[in-house]
Amino acid sequence: MMQSDVIEADLNRIIITDPFLGEYQRLIRDVVIPYQWRALNDEIPEAEPSHAMTNYRIAAGLEQGEFYGMVFQDSDVTKWLEAVAWSLSQKPDATLEKTADEVIELLAKAQCDDGYLNTWYTVKEPGLRWTNVAECHELYCAGHLFEAAVAFFNATGKRRLLEIACRFADHIDSVFGPNDGQLRGYPGHPEIELALMRLYEVTHEPRYQALARFFLEERGKQPYYYDIEFAKRGGSWHWDGWADAWMVKDKAYTHSHKPLSEQSEAVGHAVRSVYLMTGLAHITRMTGDEEKRQTCLRIWNNMVQRRMYITGGIGSQGIGEAFTSDYDLPNDTAYGESCASIGLMMFARRMLEMEGDAHYADVMERAFYNTVLGGMALDGKHFFYVNPLETHPKSIPHNHIYDHIKPVRQRWFGCACCPPNIARTLVAIGHYIFTPRPDALFINFYAGSEAQFTVSEHTLALNITGNYPWDEQVTIHFSQTHGVEHTIALRLPEWCAAPRVQVNGEAAQGEVIKGYLHLHRQWQEGDCITLNLPMTTRRVYANPLVRQAAGKVAIQRGPLVYCLEEADNGTELHNLSLPKESELREIQGIGVLTGKILLQAEGLRVLTAGEDTPLYSFDHRQTTVTRQTLTFIPWFSWANRGEGEMRIWVDEA
Repeated sequence: MMQSDVIEADLNRIIITDPFLGEYQRLIRDVVIPYQWRALNDEIPEAEPSHAMTNYRIAAGLEQGEFYGMVFQDSDVTKWLEAVAWSLSQKPDATLEKTADEVIELLAKAQCDDGYLNTWYTVKEPGLRWTNVAECHELYCAGHLFEAAVAFFNATGKRRLLEIACRFADHIDSVFGPNDGQLRGYPGHPEIELALMRLYEVTHEPRYQALARFFLEERGKQPYYYDIEFAKRGGSWHWDGWADAWMVKDKAYTHSHKPLSEQSEAVGHAVRSVYLMTGLAHITRMTGDEEKRQTCLRIWNNMVQRRMYITGGIGSQGIGEAFTSDYDLPNDTAYGESCASIGLMMFARRMLEMEGDAHYADVMERAFYNTVLGGMALDGKHFFYVNPLETHPKSIPHNHIYDHIKPVRQRWFGCACCPPNIARTLVAIGHYIFTPRPDALFINFYAGSEAQFTVSEHTLALNITGNYPWDEQVTIHFSQTHGVEHTIALRLPEWCAAPRVQVNGEAAQGEVIKGYLHLHRQWQEGDCITLNLPMTTRRVYANPLVRQAAGKVAIQRGPLVYCLEEADNGTELHNLSLPKESELREIQGIGVLTGKILLQAEGLRVLTAGEDTPLYSFDHRQTTVTRQTLTFIPWFSWANRGEGEMRIWVDEA
């Protein structure tokens, strides 16, 4: 167990003041957290039931009943707790904190004497603990508990949930490992690796780092552990609806087909892949292991250069929620799970901490401002699990390749991993805006915020103002009372062709290193950095190997990818095209899009032929082309005005 005198709370405070993201923070506090609490308690009649809180009450002996839900249902509660913790660090709320304390006491009652905590096995399959780590998410659920515990301790200073987490971690450490009598297994769904590293950073307990390293280094060794436990179970598998135990047998699906040191591609289940790599990158940074670093670089480069959507979405097929092959990026059947882009942000953040390269922040920003924001409706009560780049709602009910596609966001899901994951990410966004490293404070996004950092026992205080990502002007003011000598590293975004930076009204003098402008000086109270980041509207073209985007163009302004939507442009969006010579002009959104910048351009529409026109014709097209004004909206805001067609990639006339 941990010792009380080794724990240090995170003293860095980051408060979001941005008019854009600040509204999301308010939405999380006032709408999303209460709404998700109701969903977890099955108080939203029109939503799919959760039963997650009831499962805990049954496990604690407070109610009678049967377990309901997915094998990983516990994680919905702990991700919600983590969102609460981040929210409390932004704005204290005694009532919300009391509710969280009550949930934590419920978890304590549900925890077994030996530290084990998982309602599926406590209620539904007692006696079968740790018999199916390939499929059954015990270690994944433990990881989300650990992350919630760290966040809640940092936010409140309270140790109750941290003690629960450490008891469970100690139990897991006694069960898994290289010693005689221990299981040499590793999770089918990674998460615990990165969570153990966060737990280690707070408790300084070396066994937690050692356990994370064991899980990472044991993965993929032969004989395969999943085969060993499969044989011990007599060849049974958990997911009855999926034939032939493929989740056990397809080792690439879980990145366990060979040791990580021998892997070079992003494969299998996209969320599992990026969670795994987040854990690997975290331990690599802390240990300086060059072999692990090279693995991170190889898999990152394959994923981002060949298997990522323009939206920062990853995982291009619905079957297995998985990667396919290089440059295979279909638009209308794209999976792009919200959780996968969150995991991509987590991986990018660790790579940025390790490498200090703006490339990772560029990807992190792309994923956040497009897929992650798009995963939640503007009302905070509807969510996307899947994030396609093109939809044709009339076809969806009749074609099973679209079974995973929803043309509008849903109130909740039977598998509800995404809604609480989106909530915890949005409310914790401050820790993606800044990356404190020993050599510099890296500023990645320019969202309005107030922050304090400890530099050589001195406080460096600053605030960012502006209206990012809509306006090009950003200012950074320093407010600490004493001078602090340090380097501020300002990201120069890849989408910005001509950034301009001034310090106290004069052109900034610094060195550009890996996409960051490094400014070193003694920062005094009243010092001001001004950035001008022209939000030029730019056309984006895919690599010619991406066949699904051949002959097409996408539109991006700042970090935001834009799309056409039926509400503005009518149906049959596939018949619209954007001429090369057409200029895009900015207009202000109205209604639910108020405050957002829309784009318009003169385009062309192929008029629909009459019903008597042949399906196919020889030699010439029987079509008429007319002019039409095209309206593009930020893709994250689509499907907030009812059901309709949408597409990002547009034919370029």
